[in-house]
Amino acid sequence: MTAYTVNLNPVLEMTDEQFYQLCRSNPELKFERSPKRELIVMSPTGGETGNRNFNIGLDIGIWNRQTQLGICFDSSTCFKLPGGGDRSPDVAWIRQDRWDSLTPQQKEKFPPIAPDFVLELTSPTDSLKEAQAKMQEYMASGVKLGWLIHRKTRSVEIYRLGRAVEVLDSTISLSGEDILPGFVLELQTVW
Repeated sequence: MTAYTVNLNPVLEMTDEQFYQLCRSNPELKFERSPKRELIVMSPTGGETGNRNFNIGLDIGIWNRQTQLGICFDSSTCFKLPGGGDRSPDVAWIRQDRWDSLTPQQKEKFPPIAPDFVLELTSPTDSLKEAQAKMQEYMASGVKLGWLIHRKTRSVEIYRLGRAVEVLDSTISLSGEDILPGFVLELQTVW
């Protein structure tokens, strides 16, 4: 997915409501905002990446339906992160009690909460450096567990709150650890 960053700050300081309305008025485009409030315009994913994102989300969704521990979100959901950015992970999950702490109005728009878990699956055109910076932004905002999956190199970067990034090469599965208890992602369908 190709992303373009546009710094509108010198001419326009977009409020949260204006950003929300911009996204709603342009549903064919995908927008995010950096913590510096720069507008990020992203292209849609291709078929292979979209299919893999769907299947990963489906696996997490089935686990969540069985455990009823939280709420799952797809890549269309934008979160207003405490660190200042507005981001849409490929897959996200929030513990039920944390989700329930939000008002109905907060749940309806871009939820002002950092997910407990995020996953980003790089597509062939993604910049690894930008994906890693995005993962660092998630962690700085309070995400507890994050997976950055690189199909091209068959590697995974595991981000844990307060710990160094762990890199796994050609691993066959990932554990949800104590954040997604009992969840295991089998990677043969991802590679």
